Amino acid sequence: MRLRTVMVTAAVTLLGGVAAVAVAAPAMAAGPTATFVKTSDWGSGWEGKYTISNGGTTTINGWTVAFDLPSGSSVSSFWDADMTRSGQRFSFTNKSWNGTLAPGGTASFGLIGAGAGAPANCTLNGASCGGGTDPGTQVPGTPGAPSVTGVTQTSISLAWGASSGTVTGYRVYEGSTLRATVTGTSATVSGLTANTTHTYTVAAYNSAGESARSAAVTGTTSGGTGPQVPGTPGNFRVTGTTGTSISLAWNASTGTVTGYRVYEGTTVRATVTGTTATIGSLGACQNHSYTIAAYNTAGESARSGAVSGTTTGCSTGPLPAHFLTGYWHNFVNPAVELRLRDTPAAYDLIAVAFAESTATPGAVTFAVDSGLSAALGGYSDADFRADIATLHSRGKKVILSVGGEAGRVAVNDAASATNFSNSMFNLISSYGFDGVDIDLENGLNPTFMGQALRNLRSRVGANLIITMAPQTIDMQNPTVSYFKLALDIRDILTVVHTQFYNSGSMLGCDQSFAYSQGTVNFMTALACIQLEAGLRPDQVSLGLPAGPGAAGGGVVSPSLVNQALDCLARGTNCGSFRPPRTYPGIRGAMTWSINWDVSNGNQFANTVDPHLATLP
Repeated sequence: MRLRTVMVTAAVTLLGGVAAVAVAAPAMAAGPTATFVKTSDWGSGWEGKYTISNGGTTTINGWTVAFDLPSGSSVSSFWDADMTRSGQRFSFTNKSWNGTLAPGGTASFGLIGAGAGAPANCTLNGASCGGGTDPGTQVPGTPGAPSVTGVTQTSISLAWGASSGTVTGYRVYEGSTLRATVTGTSATVSGLTANTTHTYTVAAYNSAGESARSAAVTGTTSGGTGPQVPGTPGNFRVTGTTGTSISLAWNASTGTVTGYRVYEGTTVRATVTGTTATIGSLGACQNHSYTIAAYNTAGESARSGAVSGTTTGCSTGPLPAHFLTGYWHNFVNPAVELRLRDTPAAYDLIAVAFAESTATPGAVTFAVDSGLSAALGGYSDADFRADIATLHSRGKKVILSVGGEAGRVAVNDAASATNFSNSMFNLISSYGFDGVDIDLENGLNPTFMGQALRNLRSRVGANLIITMAPQTIDMQNPTVSYFKLALDIRDILTVVHTQFYNSGSMLGCDQSFAYSQGTVNFMTALACIQLEAGLRPDQVSLGLPAGPGAAGGGVVSPSLVNQALDCLARGTNCGSFRPPRTYPGIRGAMTWSINWDVSNGNQFANTVDPHLATLP
């Protein structure tokens, strides 16, 4: 993506990091090994990482890792390697920059798997991957046939035989729907209706994946002459927000209903007889999560899934309510070279790419690139500083982006966090930058990067702009490092510009489809993940390439960006995916890059910027 070389491929990420969760390198073995770990598993899919280690005495010049996936499983996206496929055999070959491994060296690549299977029969350059038992053989055995051990009017209790192998827990399914997750060999599925029949299967799982399903067992709840516990309310949703309240609605429960209770955690926030409620007396710009349950004289239903809402009144800081961000190149590539002051007026926030690491862990530095200076006929640091002042006089903001393809900034402990904060503070003070953009391609530690950013803000002040530019894979799950950092610092975070490109197909917030990049569905369904998992709408922006040459995949017409913004802000111009609610505060759009946009006739800025002014 954002490479300083001419060739760009869809497997390389423009701004974001490598694998989302750091995995320790395996112990040194005799010869090369390739070890696998699932960094996340959501039942219908998983995220994994392979680490190739050279435990031998000679340099490896190129590697290929191959493995089998069971029928029904596939690879939906991958990074830091090139993939080929023959049937259910998947082969991953190194990129140009990570294929040479000196003795003791490591490299890694990541992938998203669709389906519950796990890699098996792994080979590294034609030989066994080594590094212990093949991960594919670690999936637990199938649980023993389940039996029904008890029923009530609202529940069915089950028991089954333990699986062989290492078992983390068991999942009870009704059809394809997960009904219970337990660590033992029994479970009770509750919230059922009297005199109804249900069929269940059981699967064991561990970090390597999920076993085959058990034989099925069928049970029927008992009947009763009195009222039964109501069914769970459906389609629980946020219907509106103000600076002091969040309004909720849901579909009526089945059965006899006396009323509904709205919970925040374990606390009842409202009790109503209808299918709407408004929770008031809240503070401005606060996020709250609620569940709903129906009740009658027989008891209370199972709770609904949680929904989150944020009250209005969030400060937009020193930037407009909706704004356009662009990255400016401090290097030479096939796009046009620009002096900073020549940035088109449509851009509100300019991210200078990039600050880079020093010999001091965590510390960063910046200077005008010598190649860029020569290409512009002489462009000095003094010229650059003057250009920042010029942009400030036009009402623009300029931030320094940390990382990029060549960046190797690592903030992994308290000392490096302090070094990062000190060096960024010095650069902000020296050049007049308005903030910092986190764009680390080698992953990050959310604890210490969060510590560094909070320390920096305490020194610069409340107007410090903090942005992030993760790749799509980094924002699929709130537990992944980039997403966790965003949530950890959301009280001081300005905006996240996720790159909706160079990623292949990805799951959206409905977890139903792998949406194809380059579509309105892709942008809206993936933005929805962030919006429903805790980020405020004013902290979410859509990042897209500026046009041909800017990325290897996911290039879209700027008019599609406008459609995605309309879908999220107003509920209009959506594709087949429709978000569960509207987000009028959606912040705007970002593009890689200003230079590429100018090369393509400013089509991105000229199309998207005027549209931002029309958003609510």
